[in-house]
Amino acid sequence: MSQINAMELQNLRHIVGGHDTCVKKLETYAQQCQDQALKQMFQKDASDAKASKQKLMSFLQ
Repeated sequence: MSQINAMELQNLRHIVGGHDTCVKKLETYAQQCQDQALKQMFQKDASDAKASKQKLMSFLQ
């Protein structure tokens, strides 16, 4: 992959941070949720956000 410029790097870091925030919130929602279907949805969404974050992080290496 070609080198990314400073603006792209800043944007990528911002997006990664947003995914990290989503992961934390979704995990908290899942822990506090009483409804099992909703709990599973939050857990899956947290897992998906983690995977997306890791994919984005791979561009920084």
